Amino acid sequence: MRSPDTGLGALAHVARLHAYTPGLQPSEPGWIKLNTNESPYPPSPMVAAAILREVGGDAASLRLYPDPASRALRASVARMHGLKATHVCIGNGSDDILNLLTRCFCSPAFAAGFTLPSYSLYPVLIGIQDGGSRVVQLDRSMRLPLEAIASSGARIFFLTSPNAPTGFGFTKAVIAELLSSFKGIVVVDEAYAPFAKETAEGLLAAHRNLVIVRTFSKAYALAGIRVGYALADPEIIGLLDRVRDSYNVSRLSQAAALAAIDDPGYYLGLLDKIKSTRDFYAHTWREERGWFTFPSEANFICTEPVDATGRTGVAVAKAAYDFLYSRKVLVRHFPSDALTGSFLRISVGNDDDMLVLDETLEAWLKAPPSA
Repeated sequence: MRSPDTGLGALAHVARLHAYTPGLQPSEPGWIKLNTNESPYPPSPMVAAAILREVGGDAASLRLYPDPASRALRASVARMHGLKATHVCIGNGSDDILNLLTRCFCSPAFAAGFTLPSYSLYPVLIGIQDGGSRVVQLDRSMRLPLEAIASSGARIFFLTSPNAPTGFGFTKAVIAELLSSFKGIVVVDEAYAPFAKETAEGLLAAHRNLVIVRTFSKAYALAGIRVGYALADPEIIGLLDRVRDSYNVSRLSQAAALAAIDDPGYYLGLLDKIKSTRDFYAHTWREERGWFTFPSEANFICTEPVDATGRTGVAVAKAAYDFLYSRKVLVRHFPSDALTGSFLRISVGNDDDMLVLDETLEAWLKAPPSA
């Protein structure tokens, strides 16, 4: 296929790219924002204090580059997971880590794989490398098709667990089977791991082909700070460091993440609160409204709205989305995927925001079809 002619000499595969589309970020006040899986609660007070200390009275430290290797943060993350610092790479958010992995293991000659549905950044990163994509389709059972992945021909495979946008968490045993059957690099993208029942963390010692990717954006309420990390065999970490930007994590971001790690009690309280809210509304929509709702191990809920006439489908989900949007309640709708097109993905908010959301959904059910 002939690439678009930009007149600027862009590489053909870059000219064909479709950029990642993030959730809406409204600038005006009054919105209830449940569309980007941000924490509904602020980070630890220790984070703000650490940033203020780093800046200082005259912001003198900001004239200096940050530690290029984020050594203190690597050491702190390693201690948190019972590993050595050589098993850790720090990134500008987990997206940075995913980008580095794609640089290292994907090219026109070597394909990368992922499930559908999953994080929609993966095909964008693969496209940047002009690599081939090996897509493995999931169904409502969310059973992981191990044979299809093993025979996909991919050099690297991205598995989001808990899955986005369904919230379904794959068990440690299933991930161990995948690691044994797939001969390439398995990236378990655990952006939502703190909300999950099981993680892949205990599999690192036995599987050199495992890379675990984590973020401070969700459970640590630091989406605006942009810090993520990889846990992997030191050989893989060394490769990531070869292609990583020298100063990829700012001084303030490093200080904020260190402070967050140092206040585990605060974050355990937030996790309990978010999971309790999640489970309450998932149960309400599944049992009381009769909506198919995936069991969620993340900080969001993926539910299939049923309208007043008993119908489901892409048009019904779009109608519910539009009704919520018209009342300044933001959620996500992914109509392009066959599995998730009839669903809404709803980030778990605070009690007040979730109450408004649920009451608005109730109003949608009672509204005339044209509303």
